[in-house]
Amino acid sequence: MRVVLADLKSERGFVSKDTVVGGYGSRLDPFSRVTSLIAYVKKQFHDVPSVHMAYAAAILARAGHDVIWTRGQEVDGDVALVLSSIVDHKNETAWADRMRARGANVGFVGITASKMPELFEGHCDFIFNGEPEAGVMRLAQGEIPSGITVSPQIDDLDALPFPRWDLITEDRGRKHGIKWSSRPVGGGYPLLASRGCPEFCTYCPHRILAGYRARSIANIADELERLCDTYEPPYVIFRDPLFSEQRDRCLALCDEIRARGLRLTFEAETRLDRLDVELLDTLHAAGFRAMSFGVESTDPATLKKSGRRPIPPSHQRQIIEHCRRKGIVTAAFYVLGFLQDDWRSVAATIDYATDLGSTFAQFKILTPYPGTPMFKQLQPLLTETDWEKFDGYTPTFKHPNLTDRELVFLLGAAYTRFYVRPSYLANFLKIQNTVVRDWVSRMDRRVNDRHTREEIADCSRPVAC
Repeated sequence: MRVVLADLKSERGFVSKDTVVGGYGSRLDPFSRVTSLIAYVKKQFHDVPSVHMAYAAAILARAGHDVIWTRGQEVDGDVALVLSSIVDHKNETAWADRMRARGANVGFVGITASKMPELFEGHCDFIFNGEPEAGVMRLAQGEIPSGITVSPQIDDLDALPFPRWDLITEDRGRKHGIKWSSRPVGGGYPLLASRGCPEFCTYCPHRILAGYRARSIANIADELERLCDTYEPPYVIFRDPLFSEQRDRCLALCDEIRARGLRLTFEAETRLDRLDVELLDTLHAAGFRAMSFGVESTDPATLKKSGRRPIPPSHQRQIIEHCRRKGIVTAAFYVLGFLQDDWRSVAATIDYATDLGSTFAQFKILTPYPGTPMFKQLQPLLTETDWEKFDGYTPTFKHPNLTDRELVFLLGAAYTRFYVRPSYLANFLKIQNTVVRDWVSRMDRRVNDRHTREEIADCSRPVAC
């Protein structure tokens, strides 16, 4: 059987899918000069191949099937599996219609098709509801599904074959990194050391498709060794929502990497309260070079109402400062527009982001994703009917304190204030000279005053801005 695996590229902005926002995906459609530059950088470094498609390729190839991979070209095949997203579902269903016209049986996989099958049902022959691997295993045995087919989670993740990157993407082994950013051009190789999330944030989709499970350290190390043998030296992107949830597992993995003499660098997403100085030192010695983490809001009460445990600012600063000394790139995530937010609280979050001084920062507008507790809470307030605009950058519900225009204005101000300041460039270039840093601080104040004047001139609140 010839199976086509489709991870379709979008024609609008920069779209991330697969494990981003739990699989719903995000779309950055530039709305300012700063976000235009960020979108360009993301296209170079964040266009990462789908780990779920790589697992599907491995399962199908093991059973002897012919696997064809595409980012958009229509090719002949008996069956086509399409990676679904909320932000680009119109493009995905249009492609599916064209493939069905060529005679292929088309199925959709991913959280969007699982939680929102009505977007896809008229454009496909089947949908795998759940993590796709169990359903793909039945497909590999010759069972052609029909309609909505439950694909239960696989509890023993060690039983899965390792992802086949050679079957679903171009050769990524010769990409070169950039010294300051760590991640190489073209991204890297995603790896899932665990699935699901043990946390209870009401706005996050990472825990709504399947439960939390973790692979054994030996199994993870075997996959890393396979990557090192094939693509030395690989850059590995751990896509677990909470990589360092269990400190002992992290230490054991680092020990195994060093014991096997594996040459690699890697990044991960985690919580800062699941890191300490000693753990960071051990991770760095094993190849850890970048991390992303959520700060979300500076208000502990707001975080608690959203099911997120606050992290003391002093600990956040300690970890960021130690990462700076070790040369570990840091990327902080912030969410603007929680129900408790107003103009002042969002401004405080922006100020905190610039003061914390992570290498990068990502700001998004609170978005209620289907299937999350937050969606149920905000459903009566929804104003947006186009699901593709649930992209993380577009207001989708009536906020009690801020208009849509104000939310977008504040989002643009966040990116400008964070990236257009002398201290950002100084941090990026790792300048530590005291005299230079003093001069940079004075320039920061002047630039900040200019930003304030421009914002007051632009915004709709001539006094309260």
